[in-house]
Amino acid sequence: MKVGMKGVLSAGVALVAFTSLAVNLVGCTQPENAKVDTEQQAQNSPEQTEAQQVQQTTTPTTLKIAFPTRKDSTDLETKVDAVNKFLSKELGMPVEAKIGDDAAAVEALRANQVDVAFLSSKPALKAEELANARLYLAEVRPNYSGKQTYRSIIVVRKDSPLQSKSSAKETLEQLRGKKMAFTSPTSTSGFVFPVSVLVKEGFVPDSDRLDQFFAQVTYGGDYSKALQAVLRGQADAAAVSEYALFPPYVSETEKNQLRVLHGIPGVPAHGVAIDDDVPQQMRDKIVTAMLKLNQPENNQILRDLYNSTELVEVDHNAHLQPLRDALKVAEKKS
Repeated sequence: MKVGMKGVLSAGVALVAFTSLAVNLVGCTQPENAKVDTEQQAQNSPEQTEAQQVQQTTTPTTLKIAFPTRKDSTDLETKVDAVNKFLSKELGMPVEAKIGDDAAAVEALRANQVDVAFLSSKPALKAEELANARLYLAEVRPNYSGKQTYRSIIVVRKDSPLQSKSSAKETLEQLRGKKMAFTSPTSTSGFVFPVSVLVKEGFVPDSDRLDQFFAQVTYGGDYSKALQAVLRGQADAAAVSEYALFPPYVSETEKNQLRVLHGIPGVPAHGVAIDDDVPQQMRDKIVTAMLKLNQPENNQILRDLYNSTELVEVDHNAHLQPLRDALKVAEKKS
């Protein structure tokens, strides 16, 4: 267990930027029948003894949730406020939101500055590694090809001579010696999954030697910029998520100038992670409350947040296993 949070915030919902986060600790008492190793206690400094006591966490009196910024969610503070008011009412406790990017959300979990975080799949793996947080829910979107999974796609211009073939190997062979735009080296659908297929098919030995196959490799930094490289003729193909072929990533006019060359299914959808410091009973209450956002009378709150239509319960390990497998192949991890 990590260090918990302390302090009771006033009722209501507060929005706090990640830049002003402060670590708050939840005080807790030792059970009356707890056995104390007096010899070890004597060797510890007062600060160490206090830290050990704080590690025994209790149910938080204020629920703190991290909401990462996303390109397809504008006016996020207003939408987050609606979610928090709903959850505060359902849980009977204040809910505080912290807005930043995925990296900040993971760091907040690690530092016990939040209890819950909305995360995409690769940051969710990092949150497990650093904070022992786990995904309990996954988002469902209407433009996902799977319910809680979506495709990584390789996109070309509609007038490109590159054509989809009967097998992945035949299709991807056409990219040999071409200019390729990936989203970023950390992107699940915009890098990890397509590179894992290139490795599986024997085109490259690992993610570090893409230049052995492509004439040029660039990174757009986000889906829109990777697709713009194709639209402007700066790249022959781009790797992105399938939902990037919709506004606001591209306009309808731009979408009509592009087509999918190859699709790779099974990318884990974004989800909701809960810190291991949150007691099981409280975790169950959080999951139950969030699932009520699927109900017709509450669903617009969920749709407004990240364009998801539904939250579904998932097993953390099973949901993220396809990503673990793709990383192992792409990075040649033993």
